[in-house]
Amino acid sequence: MSDQINDRKIEHIRAIEKDPATDRDGRYFDRIHLTHRALPDLDLAAVDPAVEFLGKRLSFPLLISSMTGGDHELVRKINRHLAEAAEHCGVALAVGSQRVMIDQPAAKASFELRQFAPSTVLIGNVGAVQLNYGFGIEQCQAAVDILGADGLYLHLNPLQEAVQPEGDTNFAGIATRIGEICRELSVPVLLKEVGCGLSPEDIAAGYAQGVRHFDLAGTGGTSWSRIEHHRRNDGSDIGLRFQDWGLPTPLALQRAEPWQDRVKLIASGGLRDGLDMAKSVILGASLCGLAAPFLRPAAESTEAVIAEIERLKREFVTAMFLLGVADVASLRNNRSLILDER
Repeated sequence: MSDQINDRKIEHIRAIEKDPATDRDGRYFDRIHLTHRALPDLDLAAVDPAVEFLGKRLSFPLLISSMTGGDHELVRKINRHLAEAAEHCGVALAVGSQRVMIDQPAAKASFELRQFAPSTVLIGNVGAVQLNYGFGIEQCQAAVDILGADGLYLHLNPLQEAVQPEGDTNFAGIATRIGEICRELSVPVLLKEVGCGLSPEDIAAGYAQGVRHFDLAGTGGTSWSRIEHHRRNDGSDIGLRFQDWGLPTPLALQRAEPWQDRVKLIASGGLRDGLDMAKSVILGASLCGLAAPFLRPAAESTEAVIAEIERLKREFVTAMFLLGVADVASLRNNRSLILDER
């Protein structure tokens, strides 16, 4: 089983490389227009995009979202480049699912990233459904400890598991088990979807169990349903049928508005640039997660990842300047900055 999981990580990367349409490129944020200020009454150099997350200061609200992990040189290289760039630029990094390292100790090396990122935010990652398949606090704490993580994603992926040839589909009672981990884990639990979005009902269920951080991870970006389609050999097109299933990220943020004073929201799924990040913060996000734009640079070098981060920061700061907003606190949930939506 552990070899199968490890091989699956590489198959996922190859599917993304071979099929550009795994990135659904929804461009849902393009429907949101913002109010331009020709007189911003602000010096561009004075714009401060810094934020605090999980008790640490970040240079701007960027999270390099979960991608991969496992016993393979390509995976180790990708994760090291991401970690080094995250540290250099002062942004957060979440790793891919750490399930593989529990049964395959050699895979742990791809998650030993604190040596490359000694001070920035690192977030571990375990599939929530695995709490119904033998995982518990011991495995979750091990995921945190090997990474030196500041928090742990428990990711929710019912569509991916339903489409995956070897998927784990027993989600019964998962909310209660998430609560057990929340009460025992040494760091905060963050609840995350993987590209279909969290509904207000999902947030309510997680909140009742002690979760205070939610990554909405809506549609519009990478479709894991389509990726899993490429791994099937039974002629089924179910992965294609559901490739766009779920809540677009801007809609998920809008529907989560009643929760924004009680929880921290991360916007991910279909964000492509600093302007999408600015719109996400305006809609209430505390952090913005991007993955797909970093995969190719991460396979190349740390410097290539840094260049991508710097591009996003420049775009984000420029958007703040053109809105006449000097800091992120003034940007977050400031819906008066929205001109219209189509």
